[in-house]
Amino acid sequence: MRRSIVHMDLDTFFVSCERLNNSQLEGIPLIIGGGDRGVVSSCSYEARRFGVRSAMPTAMALKLCPQAKVIKGDMERYSQLSHLVTEVIQEKAPIVEKASIDEFYLDITGMDRFHGCYQWTNDLAQRVLKETGLPISFALSINKTVSKIGTGEGKPKGNLDIPEDQVRNFLNPLSIQKIPMVGDVTFQLLSRIGIRTIQTLSEMPAEVLQRMIGKNGVEIWKKANGIDNNPVEPYTERKAISSEHTFTQDTIDIVHLKSILSGMVEKLAFQLRSEEWLTSTVVVKIRYSNFDTETRQCKIAYTSADHLLTKKVLGLFDLLYQRRMRLRLVGIRFSGLVRGTYQIDLFEDTEEMLSLYAAMDKMKSRYGYDSVMRCAGASLKPNSKDIILKRKS
Repeated sequence: MRRSIVHMDLDTFFVSCERLNNSQLEGIPLIIGGGDRGVVSSCSYEARRFGVRSAMPTAMALKLCPQAKVIKGDMERYSQLSHLVTEVIQEKAPIVEKASIDEFYLDITGMDRFHGCYQWTNDLAQRVLKETGLPISFALSINKTVSKIGTGEGKPKGNLDIPEDQVRNFLNPLSIQKIPMVGDVTFQLLSRIGIRTIQTLSEMPAEVLQRMIGKNGVEIWKKANGIDNNPVEPYTERKAISSEHTFTQDTIDIVHLKSILSGMVEKLAFQLRSEEWLTSTVVVKIRYSNFDTETRQCKIAYTSADHLLTKKVLGLFDLLYQRRMRLRLVGIRFSGLVRGTYQIDLFEDTEEMLSLYAAMDKMKSRYGYDSVMRCAGASLKPNSKDIILKRKS
């Protein structure tokens, strides 16, 4: 049976959320993000016409579109509305994968025996709009790759149906940048040898592409040829991530304790960013040598940045550790998780800070978690003075 896979994406999600609250924002250039030294997290189509894009420095965006209105953003509200949309979709769709805070994959194979898959999906999109007030675009095709590309090509409000016999005709004229997994580096590499369209890429031998760009070469070649057998994974919300450290000998060394906590935060924060989670609740746990156990927690703005999380964790530890007694265990728990990336969370961050985290995470992913880390006891702000590289033997 031919698969029927839908990709649904909430149109300019953050902007749409803000316009639900304030109708005066309709039709005007709108930027969601930080201050003059921050970055654009999202922008309206009106702002995009001036060249404004996500991840662009806010100062540059305002030079391109000086009449734009800048709003800091409210991740908690965005998360609540995302959950509402998820409930509407899950109520109707047989299999739903929530890919991020504002996009979903649906496997509706076999639904065409009723009203037709396209009509069924269109009805669901209209239901989302009616019940949440948020516009949503979609594309229907034979797999996740083609449907995701289709959604991007159809925006805004241009919902597409790409049957199997039209997949190649749809993909061939598009830029290779439309393919998931093709980033700026890969695009520049392929462009230099004249490969700029998906058709040209699809006609290359897969082995040549693999030699050029490594292990992902074959996967990119498959996507260029409309091949993607990845299943739609049923969505389940993760509740929390945590870590505990039990000492071989009970300790009262505050400097050592805080160093351990800082390392635990850094590891958990990297996990959050790798899995695209943001946390809103920080919990610190300690266990004394007599086995008395105490915890303390606080709510924070959604984040996955270790310099912010470390500051909260160490502050909670100072409030929690009041007895002059040795500790046998310390633990950290991040809960209240929502889907999202580091970039869309840190509305007050600078472009330099985002670039630093991106570079650190890239090194950790490639060479291992401990290839780059912070010096114990250094400043909590991420700068060149508190980062160290560990040489691999």
